[in-house]
Amino acid sequence: MLRFGLAASVLAGAVLATPALGQDSAAAQKAAQKQEKAEEQPLFASPDPLQLTLQADFGAVFKERADSSTPHPAKLTLTAPDGAKTELNVEIQTRGHFRLQRTTCNFPPIRVSFAKDEAKKTVFAGQRHLKLTVHCQDKKASYEQSVLLEHLIYRALNLLTDQSFRTRLARVTYLDATAKRDTLTRYAFFVENDDRMAARLGGKVLDQKNIHDETTERNQMTLVAMFEYFIGNTDWSVWALHNIVLALPTGSQEPIAVPYDFDWSGVIDAPYARPDARLPIKSVRERLFRGYCRTKEELAPVFRLFNDKKDAIYALYRNQEGLDPKVRDDALKYYDEFYKTISDPRAVDWAFIRNCRKIEG
Repeated sequence: MLRFGLAASVLAGAVLATPALGQDSAAAQKAAQKQEKAEEQPLFASPDPLQLTLQADFGAVFKERADSSTPHPAKLTLTAPDGAKTELNVEIQTRGHFRLQRTTCNFPPIRVSFAKDEAKKTVFAGQRHLKLTVHCQDKKASYEQSVLLEHLIYRALNLLTDQSFRTRLARVTYLDATAKRDTLTRYAFFVENDDRMAARLGGKVLDQKNIHDETTERNQMTLVAMFEYFIGNTDWSVWALHNIVLALPTGSQEPIAVPYDFDWSGVIDAPYARPDARLPIKSVRERLFRGYCRTKEELAPVFRLFNDKKDAIYALYRNQEGLDPKVRDDALKYYDEFYKTISDPRAVDWAFIRNCRKIEG
């Protein structure tokens, strides 16, 4: 494990290498303008699912399974509640890492890119590049349920903190332009752009690895580590920037850790999900706290927050259209185990005090 002192110096170097942040009023004013603009995202203003049709040569798109991919032309049709249709010319391309592999997903994750002026006066106004999380496998219904569960994880985190990615659910019909693939309709969801998220939090993305957890904003880091435990996820790392984005607010030297990609969490229990072999767990359903040590006094307000938001979180699952009742009940039972743990002082001591991660040196 790398030592805290080295990580702190790396962060200091990263901040010093960003002179535009927080050094004069012009920079602060520009950041404030970006923050205000990032807040105005109609796409995330409503929880109602979008009704979309996406037409492209999916055979050509899905041939590309490397880390870099080529944008392909596509047509995105948005159907309003009153039946009115708006057609947008967009570009799509494959993205991701594990879910990009053919052995994992025959329908890989997509990035949708909008022309600068194409999306004006639509729900996509102001958006340029958006991740679209899709169903992974065409013929297995459980994978579509996983999409809904992952979307709900993002929404649950939104209830706990604004320092989180926003999402928007969509019911998407996929039309193959060559008619070589079957037309299908599945749930998917858009994820807020990294830069827009960071601007909404008053800063920029800090694309810097080797930042220690303990040099990030402490309250947020405590909440993130607890949330990852709540959903049963160990597939994240601040140091490696793995499923974590760091947002550095203007004038601050403490980045904000914002998590994403929760498909390896225990509450979803995806067929392909396995814990890292170096961890002392054999299944993603087993919870393991990966946060650094906190006192009971520091943990208490985090537990209160989870308890205060419990009913609202559970309501998300109970009210989610398309979610299978059995899947819903299994997820809530999994969360019941978390709430049982944080209400038991001995369980708290074992899970979060004795078995927390410690800083060497």
